[in-house]
Amino acid sequence: MQLTGAKILMECLVEQGVDTIFGYPGGTILNVYDELYNYENNGMMKHILTAHEQGACHAADGYARSTGKVGVCFATSGPGCTNLVTGIATAYMDSAPIVCITCNVGTALLGKDSFQEVDITGVTMPITKCNYLVRDVKDLADTVREAFAIARSGRPGPVLIDIPKNVTAEKAEYESLARSVHGTAGRLGALMSRASEDFKAPEPDHNDIEKLVEMIAESKKPMIICGGGVVRSRAHQELNELVNRIDAPAAVTLMGAGGLQGRDRHVTGMIGMHGSQASNMAVDACDLLIAIGCRFSDRVALKPSTFARNAKIVQIDIDRSEINKNVQTDHHIIGDAKRVLELLLERVRPAKHEDWMKYVFSFKTETEYDEASDHLTPQQVLTAIAKILPQDTIVATDVGQHQMWAIQHFHFDYPGQLLTSGGFGTMGFGLGAAIGAQISHPDKCVLHVTGDGCFRMNCHELATEQYYNLPIINVVFNNGVLGMVRQWQTLIYDKHYAATNLDRSPDFVKLAEAYGLSGARVTNVEELEKALKEALSCGHGYVIDCVIDMDEKVRPMVGGGSHITDFMLNS
Repeated sequence: MQLTGAKILMECLVEQGVDTIFGYPGGTILNVYDELYNYENNGMMKHILTAHEQGACHAADGYARSTGKVGVCFATSGPGCTNLVTGIATAYMDSAPIVCITCNVGTALLGKDSFQEVDITGVTMPITKCNYLVRDVKDLADTVREAFAIARSGRPGPVLIDIPKNVTAEKAEYESLARSVHGTAGRLGALMSRASEDFKAPEPDHNDIEKLVEMIAESKKPMIICGGGVVRSRAHQELNELVNRIDAPAAVTLMGAGGLQGRDRHVTGMIGMHGSQASNMAVDACDLLIAIGCRFSDRVALKPSTFARNAKIVQIDIDRSEINKNVQTDHHIIGDAKRVLELLLERVRPAKHEDWMKYVFSFKTETEYDEASDHLTPQQVLTAIAKILPQDTIVATDVGQHQMWAIQHFHFDYPGQLLTSGGFGTMGFGLGAAIGAQISHPDKCVLHVTGDGCFRMNCHELATEQYYNLPIINVVFNNGVLGMVRQWQTLIYDKHYAATNLDRSPDFVKLAEAYGLSGARVTNVEELEKALKEALSCGHGYVIDCVIDMDEKVRPMVGGGSHITDFMLNS
């Protein structure tokens, strides 16, 4: 049947199982929004209007990370689509599957510096798995289907589709996916075949699996690193079983939180620049290091030449380009983490490493803070949160000290429980991600942990939180400074506090009230616990402004480029 490009787009989104779109309209995408109006009224689609396109992209990202499905966002041309760029880059660096759909000026106006025209496919080429400019309405359906296949398969990531306005109005023959699969949709068969072959995870080489089994059997001091690839492939159950079967200590990267049961006796905590003593000392002393879905970033392998210097290093990754990119390995396996672990579990025999475990856990797995402090401390804030909020609370963070404190203190138990920007380090990510998580998990408690600097960058999304009655709890670590930058200025730059003081508006409680939400400013544990209980029971969004000292530091800390056990600050 003949359909407009806008209707073809909506039909394809329904085909792909999309139930929620985050977006912000504008002139060139109006045909799509006009069609979306009908799908919303028919109950086939839900649209969440955010306060800013970047918030829409982060929300789609949070939806994707918390569900394992593909997140979707809409934006118009020009500044509308360029406002997505930071969100796209965030998703790209952390391998989050999202599809961004933008509309451009008509094909006759492309390249003429028309009003609100930009080459968004050129802009986003380095930060997408793939992107498209659809000039012919006849190509639209197949392009959308391929985009979703690429976003979700292999190593996931963002894909962008840019559609000129006239293409959304023109008509073409459309055939549903159910009929197309039976061979009547032109080039779709080839596209689906390409998606299944080119973009799926490669089957691991069974000889490589056997070699690793032998290495594990020979090892006296094995160690495992759980990276973001474990979370993305939902391989947490398999990894927990492996860790317990071979009795190996296991550290998590920032993106790996939730890939292991946080309270398992084998878990040493985070590894790297702000990793625990147990994690960093273990990686330096182990004789076999198995890194799963971990790319050995500069925050983990701070000095690659001495990283795990006493160990044979094994890297398991779905992306061949990550192998030996940052750290030279002794063995590697290419494949999806879940599939590799399944094959390992078929072959690996149980083992015990009591002396090795005793050595590793002689070091601290968590930082100890002064509980008797006369002012509110990060530890007190996080302890109160863990005490009062449900254990399965989804936590979205921004970037900085509060991010590290949250990772160090909370025990994440399942994939998608932690939403944080690891690779790109995006201040302003947290509230948008929390919105995406709350929309997709309406029955779960969602906590947004942020700092006063980060909150200034995304607080306009409180309007979205209020309008859709999302009971997100926003906890602001308010130290009046850009805390992580100040920490570096204190330790490395002779206390030259240039441009890091935030001794200025707004009052976050009044800001919450201005958006129609509730809020409380707290300075001690008693006030904090009262505010948390009220936030949990009130049924709507809440902002808790936690006043902490500006010189609180993230401990431990290893300087960039230093050997992993050379702590500048100890626990």
